[in-house]
Amino acid sequence: MSIKTNELNGNSTYYSNGTVASAGKPAITLPAEARLVTDLRNYYDNEFVVTPAYKKSLPNMQNTSDNRGATVPIQHVGIHNFKIPMRVVTRDGGVQQVHCSVTGTVSLEAHKKGFNMSRIMRTFYEYDESELTPQTLQQVVYSYLEALESSSARIAIAFDYPLLQDSLRSGLSGYQYYPVVLETAVSPEKGVRQMMHLDFVYSSTCPCSYELSVHANLTRGVAAVPHSQRSIAKISVAYDGDFWIEDLVDIGRVCLQTETQVMVKREDEQAFAELNAANLKFVEDAVRLLYQGLETDPRISDFRIFASHKESLHSHDAESVFVRGVPGGFEAHIEPFTYRSLPT
Repeated sequence: MSIKTNELNGNSTYYSNGTVASAGKPAITLPAEARLVTDLRNYYDNEFVVTPAYKKSLPNMQNTSDNRGATVPIQHVGIHNFKIPMRVVTRDGGVQQVHCSVTGTVSLEAHKKGFNMSRIMRTFYEYDESELTPQTLQQVVYSYLEALESSSARIAIAFDYPLLQDSLRSGLSGYQYYPVVLETAVSPEKGVRQMMHLDFVYSSTCPCSYELSVHANLTRGVAAVPHSQRSIAKISVAYDGDFWIEDLVDIGRVCLQTETQVMVKREDEQAFAELNAANLKFVEDAVRLLYQGLETDPRISDFRIFASHKESLHSHDAESVFVRGVPGGFEAHIEPFTYRSLPT
């Protein structure tokens, strides 16, 4: 039975099943795409239940062939900044709760209009009680790779990872938070790649400025100090086996020596000045020092180092990029968004 919804111009009556009845004429049923929606109710029905038949009637645009634009495959399409809490296994066997931002993408064939992006989220929630490990990420990737019938997939989990840092001399300690991204990528060309990205913040004191300051001290009796600045190394590694966030942080600490401090008293501040004088570095030195630590770790198959010194002398930054040079691996380029995202 049809339900009368509206009368138009007093001549025709439109019904919810698409039937149009006009005075003195037989009723006709319009095709669904030609129906007019009139007299909508601003009402939310709390009692409405979705039945299997109703669900089946819902339009699904992803399954249509009505593509707009060129008929070309898309390398990556998916979701970004999907938030979820997860538990990360620490190197000492503990578990650390972190708040994650998830990016999940798949490849899309040329003839497909799109896919249901919520499937990536639903797949991830199937593992929300699991501990965040490389094995978990691979399981997630393969799950939605199969569900979405794609050939390539990628997942990246971004979070801040807290580690206790001891002060230099006062005996205090505080939490340093490290921006980390754990990434898993699967493709026919490269197979499975497990990657880790870390932002390591340190202090850099200019060797040239140091020598000029000492020269002014010794030759003219003039007080002068070298310029130093907060600097950042964005380190990316591809690895095999058990490789921990703490391992990459240790490489940064050992190679660069001048990590910024959390808890500082006067004796710590003096120690930090001495530490910087003992570890002067240009931006070129920074990437070469990190190379030494990364190149000797057998678990690391490829790496990229991007260093940026936020010059206190200049109104510009000094930057350097170094890659290991593995065929098909990391490339020595800087994406435009990298410039804008670096802290100043």
